[in-house]
Amino acid sequence: MVCMRNRWLIALAAVGIHVSIGSVYAWSVLTRPIMETMGFSLSETTWTFSIAILFLGLSAGFLGSFVEKYGPKKSGLFSMLFFGAGMFGTAFALSQHSLALLYLFYGVIGGIGLGVGYITPVSTLVKYFPDNRGFATGLAIMGFGFAALIAGPLMQFLTEAVGLVTNFLILGTVYMLLIGASALYLKPPEIKDAGGNVLHVQKGKTANEAMRTWQFGALWWIFFINITCGIGLLAVASPMAQQVVGMDASQAASLVGIIGILNGGGRIMWSTLSDFMGRGFTYMLFFIIEIAAFYILAQTTDAGLFQILVLLIISCYGGGFSCMPAYLSDIFGTRELSAIHGRILTAWGLAGVAGPMLVSWFWERTQGYSAVLNFFAACFLLNFIIASVLKLYGRGREKMPKTAEIK
Repeated sequence: MVCMRNRWLIALAAVGIHVSIGSVYAWSVLTRPIMETMGFSLSETTWTFSIAILFLGLSAGFLGSFVEKYGPKKSGLFSMLFFGAGMFGTAFALSQHSLALLYLFYGVIGGIGLGVGYITPVSTLVKYFPDNRGFATGLAIMGFGFAALIAGPLMQFLTEAVGLVTNFLILGTVYMLLIGASALYLKPPEIKDAGGNVLHVQKGKTANEAMRTWQFGALWWIFFINITCGIGLLAVASPMAQQVVGMDASQAASLVGIIGILNGGGRIMWSTLSDFMGRGFTYMLFFIIEIAAFYILAQTTDAGLFQILVLLIISCYGGGFSCMPAYLSDIFGTRELSAIHGRILTAWGLAGVAGPMLVSWFWERTQGYSAVLNFFAACFLLNFIIASVLKLYGRGREKMPKTAEIK
């Protein structure tokens, strides 16, 4: 006998958490208002976002076992407290004109809330959709990708209407309520015997066992490269569009908005397709597309082709996020999926720093983007080789045991 909640409401709760914490992707909307109001430089303000992504990865890696031990409800509430404290603390930091407090509250404390919140619903959601793991994880992670489309305009409106400080107070309250309500509904399905006793089905590797395999190292690397190159492109998409293909500022801004749609849409599209194509082949396809797209992007001066290539890359970038939890469950099972996923996410934390730094390093030496784009194409060639080895010699798709039909 299986005791469970409605799996579509579980999916909605997962989206509720991810659409809240995914507002971090709208940070760029606040960059100029913070610079003008606080007197911070562009690099000082941008580092706030980089620190938040770094601590997202670190907290997901180090607190994944916490999520496994205490379950999605408690870890979701933990995320709510840290993310909410980060938002309220950011309001205090801005009221005090303190850069150090901004880094502490939004970057470190808020980043911890981001990391725990990101991995909290994934393992639970997979257990409710055993035959559609890619679709299930894509639903939640799509929310993270689309969040900026909601949060960006909302932050801009609130900042203009009530000011920066009150903006963070209002959003902090809203996000705490949404994350809290979502966390309270999250509950993994319980398998019970005829006497009503809960049976604990352990299938797959522990996080420590998974980390000792070559497959984990291979997946960590291809995830790191995919994010490094994707974030590197995102960091310069607007100025590159203006400098290389002659788009004006409004056209470049429109492109950035479309990038947000493809970032979110690519997550659910690719992860759903991966249920039919298999995760190994899907990642190989990502890297073939990105090799060609980055190489051609380095040569093109045509605005139309430029936009198509950028959107293709961002689609694969988003898909790399949403397919990863399902790929991990295929190879390592669901026994400690949250912890394994968390440790893979350390790649995201490091890539969030590495991507923009690589672009800046190449720009300073070449005063252009072609060299770094060709370098990214070469990185994806290596990724394709690794993904091919994983496809051939990694474990094939592993079906979850059907102890009961989940409706």
